[in-house]
This record gives sequence, C-alpha cells and structure tokens, in this order.
Amino acid sequence: MCMGVTAGAYILTLFAMKYRERVLGLILVSPLCKAPSWTEWLYNKVMSNLLYFYGMCSFLKECLLHRYFSKEVRGSVEVPESDIVQACRRLLDERQSINVWRFLQAIDRRPDITEGLKRLKCRTLIFVGDNSPFHSEALYMTSKLDRRYSALVEVQTCGSMVTEEQPHAMLIPMEYFLMGYGLHRPCQFSDSPRSPLSPSCISPELLSPESMGLKLKPIKTRVSPQVSSAGR
Repeated sequence: MCMGVTAGAYILTLFAMKYRERVLGLILVSPLCKAPSWTEWLYNKVMSNLLYFYGMCSFLKECLLHRYFSKEVRGSVEVPESDIVQACRRLLDERQSINVWRFLQAIDRRPDITEGLKRLKCRTLIFVGDNSPFHSEALYMTSKLDRRYSALVEVQTCGSMVTEEQPHAMLIPMEYFLMGYGLHRPCQFSDSPRSPLSPSCISPELLSPESMGLKLKPIKTRVSPQVSSAGR
C-alpha cells in the first residue's frame, strides 16, 4: 500500500506501473501524470532562476507556498498565516537551495505517463483540493484510470496539500477504501470515533457494497470545512 503527494504520487504511480505485483493499492494526493504544460514549465524556470541567483528568497517562498497551499491557510492582511504555512516557511529556510533547485529541474523534465495508467490494476484512491493548481490534472488522471478500480475525492476550499490542510477530510474515504482489503473494520457503520465527519456528507456511491468490496466505483465526493467543523 503506497501513499504519495504531488511529485511523490507521480513516482509511486510509475513504480506501480513497473512493478504491478508489488503494489496492493495507491492513495494519491494531487497527483501528476502529464508532462508539464508550458505555463508550469515557465513557472518552474522562473523559480529555478531565482534559486540560482538569489537562493531561498522571500518571493520564491511565496511562489512555492502558493503552489501547495490554498489562500485560506496562507492568510491575508486580516487573517494570519496558519501554523502549517509558518512551519513550511521554517522548513524552506532549512533546506539547501541546490536540493530545491534539483527538485524543480526533475519535476520539469517528467515524461507523460498517461498511456500506462490503463495497465494499473491496483485500486487507486485520489484526493485533490479544488483550489490546487493540479486539480485539472487529477481529474484528467482519474478519467484515464480503469473506472473499476479508481475513486476520486475532491475537497473544497483546499490546496494541493490535503494531507496538511484538511486531513480530517481523508479519514472516512480512506476507512472504506481500506475496508475493501480487510484492513479496517469500524465497529459501527454510521459513526466512526476517529472521523469528525458525518457520513451524510459522503457520496452515497462510496458507501455502497460494491465500493467496499473488490472494486471501487468512480466517485466524486466534496467535503466542505463547514460540514467537518460541525461534526466535531
């Protein structure tokens, strides 16, 4: 069972395509599958040049934070930055610029893996925030996967890092995804003590017997922060 975010999701998808017998399932967050568009390529080139000439400057940090986090957690004049974004800023200060530069170079040269997606036979659960720059790519990837084995969960008011911004929105979909493997069996179907979300906010298709068996139906689930906060 593998889980990856953005570039990590891309690498795990490549691994699952090459070693299909070694991967039981994939949980992908804001995944990539296509070669960079010209706008992404240009954006990465600008950031690479900034890194090369100025190092990890403030403007570059803003560019990276904009790519991975929604404006709700990045804050504004009236609203302070969230703890997650502040922690990310500190981590960027600690990272060597050359390593970030190499990462941008590598992600800018990634090949298109669309043709291999149909060969994936492991079950795949995809999460993406509707404010993520990679939202359209996640939808595209879902459309290319085998519908018998894939499912999509969209999270409202969230950026690319669903795992950091709204991890609670991932709990119930992951519970039922893992139930298909016999890895998780909640005591009560209608109420999970670990999930602050009400099952009523989950698409009915996700709760169907078929989705909890050997196959997952292609679903589209939207989870709003208002619903999640009300369930706490």
